Amino acid sequence: MAGDRIGLLRIMKEDLEVVVARDPSMRNRREALLHAALPALWSHRVAHRLHRRGMRMTARIIAWYARRGTAVEIHPGAVLGRRVFIDHGAAVVIGETAVVGDDVTIYHQVTLGAVGWWSDNARPEGERRHPVVGRNVVLGTNATVLGPVTIGEHAVIGAQALVNKDVPPGARVLAATAVIKAVGKEPEPMEDLYAVTASAGSW
Repeated sequence: MAGDRIGLLRIMKEDLEVVVARDPSMRNRREALLHAALPALWSHRVAHRLHRRGMRMTARIIAWYARRGTAVEIHPGAVLGRRVFIDHGAAVVIGETAVVGDDVTIYHQVTLGAVGWWSDNARPEGERRHPVVGRNVVLGTNATVLGPVTIGEHAVIGAQALVNKDVPPGARVLAATAVIKAVGKEPEPMEDLYAVTASAGSW
């Protein structure tokens, strides 16, 4: 990843600038310093470097404190690219072998997880268990991506969507929204299932 060749402080500065750029509620950098998910992201930047150097326990302790303070759980082994934006942050989970590309946007309650121990314990040592997310992907609120799947660049995983297969670049994976039924009337059939879909995030 590009982050391995670029200074930590420069990457963290980019993280701060992304908060200002993508969160309309933030007016400047000083305000962005109080963004809920920024401490989790910065803690992971440090913990990941320690993890790569074999300091696994120290990395785990940093991740543990970050989770307690932000409700964002990122395993120190996960690889996060540059300018990753985690909005709100609450209940975001990113597993050990996940790879998140540059300029990805992640809304709250997103899980980049494994299928389950009953499957993963049978995998060969070192085999990936978690998703790879390409550049410029948007992961909407409560989206769940499970297993060693690949999400192609510029794809959008909509709110509430469950993904356990590869997604091609530029694709839209959208969960159907609830049907509104007026009192005393039968709901009209949906002519186009894709006409009403969940938004990508919490806009």
